[in-house]
Amino acid sequence: MEQGRREQVTTSLAGAVGEEIGARLAPIDAELRRRYPGDPGTRQPVHTVYVPGDALSAGTVRSWGDRALAALDEHAPDAASFAAVLGLADGLAEPVHSRVRAKLEREPVEDLRVDFEDGYGIRPDAEEDEAAARAARLIAEAYANGTAAPYMGIRTKCMEAAVRDRGIRTLDVFLTGLMRAGGLPEGLALTLPKVTYAEQVGAFARLLEAFEETHGLESGRIGFEIQIETSQSILAADGTATVARMIQAAEGRATGLHYGTFDYSACLGVSAAHQAADHPAADHAKAVMQVAAAGTGVRVSDGSTNVLPVGPAERVHAAWRLHYGLTRRALARAYYQGWDMHPGHLPTRYAAVFAFYREGFEQAATRLARYANRAGGDVMDEPATAKALGGHLLRGLDCGALDDAEVARLTGLTRTGLEGFAAPRRRGPAASAR
Repeated sequence: MEQGRREQVTTSLAGAVGEEIGARLAPIDAELRRRYPGDPGTRQPVHTVYVPGDALSAGTVRSWGDRALAALDEHAPDAASFAAVLGLADGLAEPVHSRVRAKLEREPVEDLRVDFEDGYGIRPDAEEDEAAARAARLIAEAYANGTAAPYMGIRTKCMEAAVRDRGIRTLDVFLTGLMRAGGLPEGLALTLPKVTYAEQVGAFARLLEAFEETHGLESGRIGFEIQIETSQSILAADGTATVARMIQAAEGRATGLHYGTFDYSACLGVSAAHQAADHPAADHAKAVMQVAAAGTGVRVSDGSTNVLPVGPAERVHAAWRLHYGLTRRALARAYYQGWDMHPGHLPTRYAAVFAFYREGFEQAATRLARYANRAGGDVMDEPATAKALGGHLLRGLDCGALDDAEVARLTGLTRTGLEGFAAPRRRGPAASAR
């Protein structure tokens, strides 16, 4: 603008035109808010561990941590040996190794699912009833005495006709047991497996609604994860993306989409030797899940590897390298959660997660600080990027990869300040239990 000169501003449209446009788009505005509320801002666990319904005990979480520490002590007792096995970058060996050990001692499992589906099988009704009631009691006691994982719950049998009634009863026994023990814990997590039609998701949502009505709970209190394990859950018979329909059929209750590596691969005819999280079929399924879930507040979780780190050192090291690589690959693709099948997977789960967040920490913190202070730099970031940077740092804080003090030192922001950039975030279970 020339010095001292003010431009004359004129318009042509009447104010009524803007009002007409607003009225025309009001239903769309409401639809956008309903369908795409954005990420809920709660803590997302970095993994889900599942144990058969008859194997759960009061010491399960601690046992997994102790077994993981024993594996670390036996096969990589110090930072240098652990870094050599995994190929950790210079400067990461000590901070990653020490943080992994601390995590295994303090919070070895972030999300525990008691399995009444494939990992449990078909049992006599009385036996499954008792196991479901026992799971409710043990989980309630764990939350009461402070030994619970941040998230805990069950995976029921699916909604197909052959096992539907059994799955409904198990869910009822479990949830009723929690209510009798004092109420539903904040970290309650449920998984619905082997979904093929959106109507099955809608039926499960109705089941939870009926339970809430029975107990006078707030509508929508109970959410659930949808496990994607069939080809029909990705592509419907008419060629549309079934998974998008499933999210809507959940009527706001869907919290996650969990990829089932082996069932999905088998469904497509992938031979057992090639069933893996990095198979092209898996990449396609997860890409569809990711796009369908974007903006809806539903998180995407990767699957697992069935290569267990057991046996002699060379076999354990090979399994660790595989698991570490798959986890790092998933993180780079924005799948911030996965499934772990064995305590020996915990060291490499946390090593991969911690290395991922620590490698990108200084750059992310510096970029966010420059954006927050409107300072220049060699990268021009936009609000969407600042949101991603804030979310990245918050995820690193939630899992224990980063500390509040070091993040504040480089960004000049408190956790509340980070949340302001990442969008309003509600603190999830044990978000401060790092």
